[in-house]
Amino acid sequence: MSEMKQVLVPDIGDYKGVSVIEVMFKVGDTINEDDTLLTLETDKAAMDIPSPYTGVVKEMHVEIGDKISRGSLILVLECADAASANVSPAPLAAVASAPATPTAPAATQAVAAAASSGPAHASPAIRRFARELGVDIAQVKGSGEKGRVTKDDVQFFVKAALAQPKGTASGNGLQVLDMPVFDFAKFGAIESRPLSRIQKISGANLHRNWVTIPHVTQFDEADITDMEAFRKQLGAEYARQNIKITPLAFMLKAVVAALQKFPKFNTSLDGENLIYKQYFHIGVAVDTPDGLMVPVLRDVDKKGIVQLAQELAEISAKARDKKITASDMQGGCFTISSLGGIGGTAFTPIINAPEVAILGVSRSAMKPVYQDGQFVPRLMLPLSVSYDHRVIDGAAAARFTAYLAQVLSDIRRLAL
Repeated sequence: MSEMKQVLVPDIGDYKGVSVIEVMFKVGDTINEDDTLLTLETDKAAMDIPSPYTGVVKEMHVEIGDKISRGSLILVLECADAASANVSPAPLAAVASAPATPTAPAATQAVAAAASSGPAHASPAIRRFARELGVDIAQVKGSGEKGRVTKDDVQFFVKAALAQPKGTASGNGLQVLDMPVFDFAKFGAIESRPLSRIQKISGANLHRNWVTIPHVTQFDEADITDMEAFRKQLGAEYARQNIKITPLAFMLKAVVAALQKFPKFNTSLDGENLIYKQYFHIGVAVDTPDGLMVPVLRDVDKKGIVQLAQELAEISAKARDKKITASDMQGGCFTISSLGGIGGTAFTPIINAPEVAILGVSRSAMKPVYQDGQFVPRLMLPLSVSYDHRVIDGAAAARFTAYLAQVLSDIRRLAL
């Protein structure tokens, strides 16, 4: 006789409303006791939820992105009686800590040999699955939420690796030497500190974007003397309301004006097609103690300078206080990375894929500018626009950057 059993979220501590980031089974699948059902992610770590029974999935009650807590219904299992139940496998902790099997098939041995170790964003269950196939999880590109590596990603990686001619390096066809290994301690005292979770995630994304997108950077300067005078005047008017008017609020509006005039900069490359976006959501790079984050301000074209200044302050505070959500960092069309408060004269920002361009802003400085037969002091702002050369050519980039500088130099154009 079979029996229907409900599987609930067990005691996971004081966490409530925890995000589901990985679901391992679907209706009709057979599950063994202690198999991982799903993976949850808190602000500190990921945790696997094992099955307390062996059986066949009859109903699923959660999916990726759901928020669940202790006692939430995960699924319904049809379980056989004790006499016919399957024998439970080894405990999850023991399996997760076991090394990759030394007798992996020859095909997967080739995959492992071509890979090198490195950081990856994956649950313990997926890491175990990768080890069983002889795959270095660090080489697998994640397609799941927040770039997590899924079971399908590991399987796709194996298929792609097996399809490569012998001797071809994996990873977008790039053939590079392995990084040398150093014993730094033999040269002097050292201290090893782990990268933050944000650094691991953003570092992998930045590396991918840099090596897969043909970057070119266009440099220019904007005369923001008049804009700065107006900004200070506006700031004094709203100081009593505790609203800080920053130059970034003006840059947001100027960027939208440039995107409207040059719509190719507001696209994404989708295979052999360009996706032209009819909305203007702008990402702003925020420096936090744990690393760089890029929250997105939505519908910038529909908002004024003061409202944007308020939203900038709010979303930057959320990022620094670790209260930013995944949805707060999605849907961007274009990104602004401003180092004006720190310094520098120019830099090459890395494109935030799937966007096709990014604006880097350095520190403004007073410079002598030749006007009407004489040199006059003007406040000049360095602009650095990196663009995807597969989508945008040099002439278009020069026109875009020049127009952006023109708008910043005469903010009356923002009213047009």
